Amino acid sequence: MGNMAAGSDSKIIGHGTWYDKMALKIVEREHRLGRSLDVIRVESGVAASGIPHIGSLSEVTRNYAVSLAIKELGYKSEFIVFSDNRDGLRSVPAGLPKSLEEHLGKPVTDIPDPFECHSSYGDHMVYLLLDALDKIGIEYRFMSAAEAYKRGLLNDEIRDILLNSTRVGKIIYEETGQEKYLETLPYFPVCASCGRIYTTKAYKFMPDENKVLYVCEGMEVKGKWLEGCGYEGEADYTKGEGKLSWKAGEFAARWRALGIRFEAYGKDIADSVRVNDRISREVLRYEPPLHARYEMFLDKSGRKISKSTGNVLTPQTWLRYGSPQSLLLLTLKRFVGTRNISISDVPRYMNEFDYLEDIYFGKVKINDKREEAKLKGLYEYCWLLKVPEKASIHVPYNLLTYLAKVAPKGSEIDFVAEKLRDYGYIKDRSEVDEGLKRRIEYALNWITDFEEITETTVELSHNEREAIRQLIQRLRIEREAEKIQSAIFEVARGNNIEPRNFFRILYMILLGSPSGPRLGPYIVTMGIENVIKALERSLQNT
Repeated sequence: MGNMAAGSDSKIIGHGTWYDKMALKIVEREHRLGRSLDVIRVESGVAASGIPHIGSLSEVTRNYAVSLAIKELGYKSEFIVFSDNRDGLRSVPAGLPKSLEEHLGKPVTDIPDPFECHSSYGDHMVYLLLDALDKIGIEYRFMSAAEAYKRGLLNDEIRDILLNSTRVGKIIYEETGQEKYLETLPYFPVCASCGRIYTTKAYKFMPDENKVLYVCEGMEVKGKWLEGCGYEGEADYTKGEGKLSWKAGEFAARWRALGIRFEAYGKDIADSVRVNDRISREVLRYEPPLHARYEMFLDKSGRKISKSTGNVLTPQTWLRYGSPQSLLLLTLKRFVGTRNISISDVPRYMNEFDYLEDIYFGKVKINDKREEAKLKGLYEYCWLLKVPEKASIHVPYNLLTYLAKVAPKGSEIDFVAEKLRDYGYIKDRSEVDEGLKRRIEYALNWITDFEEITETTVELSHNEREAIRQLIQRLRIEREAEKIQSAIFEVARGNNIEPRNFFRILYMILLGSPSGPRLGPYIVTMGIENVIKALERSLQNT
């Protein structure tokens, strides 16, 4: 572990990453506040209203990495995944049954599971997230909002917020301009008649009876009016008969009740976090956790990845084609800034993780010591600090996919292993360990599900484009490995390109790696038509 001295820019903190620096900031802040450092709790609040996607996962992995970094500083840390499964369903996510429309406005754990495999819609969505966390090795304490309200975990906080509802309403108005809570209590009872939570308006708090009076009058949700049933009733907040508005105090209530010291959040809820910070300080008298704000993942068209629009890339989808470490690299690599992602990024992240592993085990040298520490630290966090003793066998992802594509059915792994031995990646069949088998299986899944293999986009000069066009013409004529090898040299020299550089370009396009097996024999193995199509696509993509 690096030197952890505070206040010195020359020292490398912990593993040298952003997460280690944030952990130190948290500890120093807690010291200044004079709070107990027996357990430093970190939280991720996760939605249960739609299919969890890469963005949902990244919130958890980033918070968890901070929790791990706190432990590396020598403190006990507990990581809590808090499911907002008491929230109501605001819209039917794209791709899910239209029959869910009749349940709009109801708490997601009160809605039947349309897939008929869990006790409720909300439980199904929570399961999908927890399944992904388990697959990548995140260790967490799970908390359900529905259970927390039922058990009375937030009772004291609810009472304080309701007793100070006028102050809460003013804070919301001052921070967001929203007037709603100037006249409505920041609490949503579940209607005892129709079962909806977003159609109720709480108008009076009766502290002696622990009750809130409400009328089910309707509410605008996602630009549409959701009609209430008109029922007038009372809800006992100590029995979980409603919930706080998360925008108007629920975050703050959780922070105080659980003693949360850090929670990162997405920029889409920045207003809500700002409001809750003030409610926490001014109403609940609890200094809110330290925050860090991250930005969203976008799809390749530039739209925010979201449950409602249906452009969801799920962790389970990624893990069909790539390792847990490649998925953790995607989420942990950068904390700020938006990124455009799609499933076509899997090969790039698999190869990039191999590069990090080469740095970690000293096969690639980085001269800048701080940069080296940061990249080694990132590698360690991608293993959740449980790093293997030796590096795995690195084979470029696209090399495996091309081999998988031409492998005889039923003996794919033997065929791929034989070719990898021919190309010098392994010495014999005994080196095909579980890790390499999994890589081959990822490649087999890829070519089973996708017609095309995703080439790496390479910026090409005019000469390089012309050379690739000429090589395509030669490949239509030549069929022998040695003649293809010679053709690559001839085309490069004929276009004033250093042959070594031209080979590097071809390796990058075909394998996503600057080097690889001897190209002539490899092109024959891949199938010359497959290579021609790949090169043609590379000309279209640049």
